[in-house]
Amino acid sequence: MSFITKLGWFFRKRWLLYVLIVFLMSSTSYLNSVAPRLVGNAIDKMKAGLLTQALLMETVGLLIGIAIVMYLFIYAWNNLLFGSAALLDKQLRDRLFGHWTRMTPSFFQRNRSGELMALASNDIQAVSNTAGFGVVTLVNTVVITSVVMVSMILFVSFKLMIAALLPLPLLALAINRLGKSLRNRFILAQESFGQMNDHVLESISVMRVIRSYVQEEKDMEAFERVTGEVMEKNIRVAYVNALFQPAISIIVGISFAIGIGYGSFLVFNNEITLGQLVTFNIYLGLLIWPMIAFGEFINILQRGNASVNRIQDNLNQRQEVSDADKPMELVHPGLIEFKGLTFRYPEANTDSLTDLTLTIRRGETLGIVGRTGSGKSTLLKQLLRQYPLPERSLLIDGAPLERIAIHHVRSWVGYVPQEHLLQSRTIRENISLGKPNATDSELAAVLELAFLKHDVEQMEQGLETIVGENGVALSGGQKQRVGIARALLIDPDILILDDALSAVDARTEHAILEQIRRTREGRTTLIATHRLTAVAHAQQIIVLDNGHITESGTHDQLMELGGWYCLQYNRQKLEQALLTDGKEEL
Repeated sequence: MSFITKLGWFFRKRWLLYVLIVFLMSSTSYLNSVAPRLVGNAIDKMKAGLLTQALLMETVGLLIGIAIVMYLFIYAWNNLLFGSAALLDKQLRDRLFGHWTRMTPSFFQRNRSGELMALASNDIQAVSNTAGFGVVTLVNTVVITSVVMVSMILFVSFKLMIAALLPLPLLALAINRLGKSLRNRFILAQESFGQMNDHVLESISVMRVIRSYVQEEKDMEAFERVTGEVMEKNIRVAYVNALFQPAISIIVGISFAIGIGYGSFLVFNNEITLGQLVTFNIYLGLLIWPMIAFGEFINILQRGNASVNRIQDNLNQRQEVSDADKPMELVHPGLIEFKGLTFRYPEANTDSLTDLTLTIRRGETLGIVGRTGSGKSTLLKQLLRQYPLPERSLLIDGAPLERIAIHHVRSWVGYVPQEHLLQSRTIRENISLGKPNATDSELAAVLELAFLKHDVEQMEQGLETIVGENGVALSGGQKQRVGIARALLIDPDILILDDALSAVDARTEHAILEQIRRTREGRTTLIATHRLTAVAHAQQIIVLDNGHITESGTHDQLMELGGWYCLQYNRQKLEQALLTDGKEEL
C-alpha cells in the first residue's frame, strides 16, 4: 500500500503499538460477536420452556460484563490510536518545516506560499485522519467481518451466510469505481485550495496598495472566482462521496431481505432454530458498520494517498546547495576571490554575471554600483551560498566556497537585503534573531549604530513594541535600520548591505555608514547602492553593467576616469544641491 510505504519511517518505529491496537480492536470485535449467541440461546431456551430466572440473570450479567470490558478496550485503543495519529501529524509538520528551512530561493519560486500552507494544513490533516480513523475503519472491516462470518458458519448456517452475502461483490465493484474517481477529484480540490491560499496571502500583503489604487472590488471579484473554483471542486468531491452511503445501504438492505426470507424458509424446514435466525439477523446488523466502514476506509484512504503523495513530492525536492562529503572548517574568512565567475539563475535564460573576476581583501570596504538590474544583488548573494556555483569560481583564503561547510559560510555574514524582512514580533526579537541571548547593553549599542535609538525611545513599549506583519507598524527607514541593527548585533566577519539604506535620507545614511566604518575596522564590508556618496569612502568600488565589471578603482580614480561613475556621481550631487536649495527657499 502506497500510504504505508511512504510513511514507513513512522510505522516501523511504532509497529508494536499498532499490534497492540489491532489486538484490542480484534478482542472488542470478538466480544461483540458473543452477545448475539447469548441472545439466540436465551430465545431457544425460552421457546423450549427451559429459561429459568437464574439463567436469565446469568445471561444479563454476561451481557453487562461484555459491555464493560468492551468499553475499556475501546477507550484504550482510541487513546493509543488517535494519540499516535496526532504524533504523526506533529512529526510530518516538523519534517516539512525543517525541509523548507534548508531549501534555497529557487525552491520557493517553484512552490508558492499558499501551496505550502495547504500541505502543512489540509494535506497533513488528511494523512493524520487516514492514520487514525482510517485504521479504525480498516480493522473493523476486516476483523468484524471475519469474526461475524465465522460465527455465522459455526453457530447458524453456512448456506444462509452465503445467500445473504451474495450482494457483497457488487459493493466491492462500486467502491472501487467510486474510490478512483474520489482520489482524482480530491487532488484537484487540494490544488485549488492552495491557489486560494496564495491569493489571500498576496492580497493581505499588498492591501494598502490595493486600497490606494481603489482596486478593492476587482480584487474581491478575483477572490470570488478563486473561491468559486474551490467550491466547485469540493462539490465534485462531495458528489462522489455522497454516492458511497446509498450504495452501501441498498446492498445491506438486499442482504437483510435475503437473510430474513431465506432464514425463515430454513426455520420452517427445521434446518435452523428461531433463536439462530435471531442471532443471524443480529450478525447481519453487526455487518452494517463494517460495510459502511469499508466505504469510509476507501474514501479516507484515497484522500490520504493523494495527500501523502503531494507531501512526499515536496519532500523529494532536494536542496540545490549542500555540504561536500568532507566539508572544510573555516572559522574566519580572509581573502575573497571571484575567479571568472559566470552565474545564471535556475529559471533564467541568460547569465546574470559573466566572467567576473574580483579580489576583496580582509578588512576592505567594497562599493558595488550600477544601473538597476546590472547584477549587484546577484553578486552579493554568491557569498550566501544560496545557489550552486561553477567549481572554484569563488575562493575564500584559497579554498573553494563549495568545499567549506555551509554553516560556517553563513555564520560569517551579516546580510541586510533590499526587502524589509521582519517578523510579526517585538523590535527586540527582530533585532536579536541571530543572537537570542543578546544583553540590553548589546542591543543599545547596535541601536545607536543604526541610528534607531531615538525612534525606539519614542515608542510607548520601546523594544517590546510589536512591529506587525512585515513590519507594518514601522516606517520604511525604521524597517531598514532594524535590519542593519540585526546584522551588526552578530558582529559578522562580512557585512553585506544590499541597497539597505534606500529609505533613509542622505544625511542619516552618511552618519550610519560612518559609524559602521569606525566600528568595523579589520572586517570586510560590501555595500551595493544607487546612492554613490554612500560608497565614496570605500577602498574599492566596482561598476557593474549587465553582469560585467566595466569600471573599478577608488572614488578618486573613477572620477578621473570620467566614465559612468563620474557622470552619475556629479548628477546625484547636483540633484542633492538643488533639493537642498529648494528646502532653504521654503
